Amino acid sequence: MDYQGFFAAALTQLHDEGNYRVFADLERHRGAFPKATNHGEKTREVTIWCSNDYLGMGQHPDVISAMHTALDKVGAGAGGTRNISGTTHHHVLLEAELADLHGKEAALLFTSGYVSNWAALGTLASQIPDCLVLSDALNHASMIEGIRHSKAERQIWRHNDVEHLEALLAAQPLERPKLIAFESVYSMDGDISPIAAICDLADKYNAMTYLDEVHAVGLYGPRGGGIAEREGLMDRLTVIEGTLGKAYGVVGGYIAASASLCDFVRSFASGFIFTTALPPAVAAGAAASVRHLKQSEVERTAQQEKVAQVRARLDEIGIPHLDNESHIIPVMVGDPVKCKYLSDILMRDHGIYIQPINYPTVPKGTERLRITPSPVHSEADIDHLVSTLELLWHQCQLARLPMAAQ
Repeated sequence: MDYQGFFAAALTQLHDEGNYRVFADLERHRGAFPKATNHGEKTREVTIWCSNDYLGMGQHPDVISAMHTALDKVGAGAGGTRNISGTTHHHVLLEAELADLHGKEAALLFTSGYVSNWAALGTLASQIPDCLVLSDALNHASMIEGIRHSKAERQIWRHNDVEHLEALLAAQPLERPKLIAFESVYSMDGDISPIAAICDLADKYNAMTYLDEVHAVGLYGPRGGGIAEREGLMDRLTVIEGTLGKAYGVVGGYIAASASLCDFVRSFASGFIFTTALPPAVAAGAAASVRHLKQSEVERTAQQEKVAQVRARLDEIGIPHLDNESHIIPVMVGDPVKCKYLSDILMRDHGIYIQPINYPTVPKGTERLRITPSPVHSEADIDHLVSTLELLWHQCQLARLPMAAQ
C-alpha cells in the first residue's frame, strides 16, 4: 500500500469538500482579549468571536495571580500520575471547590473535558453489570467514544425527545441498570435539554443520569453551577460533568457525584489512573476562577447583555441564526465551501476571527459560523462584526453564492 498517497488523497478530498481545517496561529493579548495577533501570511491584529473562553476568565487577574503564586511555590509539573506521584494539594483544593459548586459529596479531576467524559462513561457503563446506556442523538464525541469504549449496550434517543426516551426505558425491565447520558447546553445549536423531565423518567424507570454541563458551568445559575443549578435540579442528577477550559478559562475536566461513585471511577478508570496529572498551577488557576464566579454575577450579566445585543443586531439586518435560549449564536450558512470562504474573508480583510463549523462537527448542509459574544467585546467590536457580516452576506448573494434560507 502507498501509505503516503493514501494520506494525501484523503486530505485532498477534505479540501475539495470544503471540510479541510486550517488552524489560525493566534497570540492572545492579555488584558486586551478578545484582541489577538494572527501570525498568518500577513501578521495583523484580529478580534476573536468564536472563543469558548466565554467570560474572558483566561485573563482575569485572580486566575493569573493564583497561577503565578502556585508556579513560584511548587514549580511546574505535577510529577506524574496522581496514583504514583502527582496528587498535589492544589488538586485536592480544586476538587473540593467543584464538589461544593454542584452540591455533591465529591469531585474527580481529569486532564480535559473530553477525557472526563470518555473515562467516566466508559468506566461506569463497562463495570456495572448489564448496563444499558441511553444516549441523546446529539451528544458530544467524547461521550460517544466513552460509551463505545465501554462495549455496553447502547440505545440512541432522538435529540431532546423525552417521549422517545420513555419508550426506550419502558421497554426494559425495571431492575436492569440504566444510564441516561445527555448535555445541558448543546454547543453547536445552543439549545437546552429538558433536564427536569429527564430526571422524572430516571426516577420512574430506575435509571442513573449523567449530565454534561461543559457549555453551562460558570455561565448559568447563581454560582455558575450550570443549567441544573439554575433550575434547582443538581440533587436529582447522579453525575454532573464539567470543564475548566471554557467559561473558567483554564484547562481540565471533572465529574461531581457521590463520594462512592467518584472513588469508583478513580479506582477503575484507565483514563484517570494512567494519565499525568494537571500541573498544580493550572489547578490553582482553575480553583481561583471557580471561586470568583461563585460570588460574582458581573461577568454572567454582561455576557447575557452582549449576546442579546448581537442577536438583535443580526435580526435587524436579516442574517439567519438559530434561535435558542443560550449564549451560542450559530449563523447558518449551509454550505462548507461558502462557510470557509466567509471565515477566510472575515479574517483576511476585516480582522474578525470566526472559525467555520463544518462536517463532521455538524451535519452536512448545516454549516455555520458559531459566534460567542463575551463581556469583553466592546460596542465597537459589535458594530464592526455586524456591519461586516451584512456587507459580506450581501456580496455573496450578488455573486450568486446562495446562503442559508432567511
